[in-house]
Amino acid sequence: MSDDPGRTGKSGKTGKAGRDRPVRFDLDDPELPRAIKDAALGSGGFPYDKGLKEKDYTPRLRALQIELVKLQFHMLKTGMRIVCLFEGRDAAGKGGAISAVREYLNPRNARIVALPKPNETESGQWYFQRYAREMPTRGEMVLFDRSWYNRAGVERVMGFATPDQVGQFLREAPRFESMLAEEGILLFKFYLEIGREMQMLRFHERRHDPLKVWKLSDMDRKALGLWDAYTEARDRMIEVTHTGTTPWTVVLGNDKRRARLALIAHLLDRVDYEGKDAGVVGTPDPLILGQGPDFRPALPAPVAAA
Repeated sequence: MSDDPGRTGKSGKTGKAGRDRPVRFDLDDPELPRAIKDAALGSGGFPYDKGLKEKDYTPRLRALQIELVKLQFHMLKTGMRIVCLFEGRDAAGKGGAISAVREYLNPRNARIVALPKPNETESGQWYFQRYAREMPTRGEMVLFDRSWYNRAGVERVMGFATPDQVGQFLREAPRFESMLAEEGILLFKFYLEIGREMQMLRFHERRHDPLKVWKLSDMDRKALGLWDAYTEARDRMIEVTHTGTTPWTVVLGNDKRRARLALIAHLLDRVDYEGKDAGVVGTPDPLILGQGPDFRPALPAPVAAA
């Protein structure tokens, strides 16, 4: 996958915005530089220059959520089992996408799993063991807010896993997922991608909005300086674990509304269920959503900040 070049912004450091204008990005400064704000939506090759309007988003989302309710009734009737895992850049919109999928589903049969750091006992187990315990029963959908791919992402980048552990994971993950598929579980792997300036903007919002400040962690702060390392980890992870049986679906998330609509439409499009309205489901936006490591947006000249 393609990516923005350049260094990652840190507090107090000066870099370039565009070709000539210097820009300073300080996460703790209440004033976000205009150059970063202006570049955010188009960063990372995002194909739209304007966000989707509320009047166009809300009716479309409601129609797709009605289809999700139909799907849940079908799952309960047939015993279908679905797993959706959500990975991606920090602040890419994973939580909002999960909420949009789950909002009107019966929570008894649509469960969100966000596992904490493994305890001492879990650390001594087979790596996939605690995730295997969370697999769905008949008629259930499980939504993983982060997943076993922590090992190929944050654990690799932050040094919480050794290179040997990461290598072993990358070999075993396709086998583990193949077993899930053979068991009849439908597995959807979503990777939400955002541009670098958009990540800066969203982190800045978290830092200075009293209703969002709880979302900003020490790990988020460290992630600002590790953009390229996360890019390398992402590319390797998708390259090795994207298979015909359990493919990766990449979603460009600079516009959260477009990302949610495309993601839900993709999920509904790939499943047959009773009462499905193909006209409502439609086709996911091909500029926003694509398959595997070959899905690349067209990259404009980025705004870099350091």
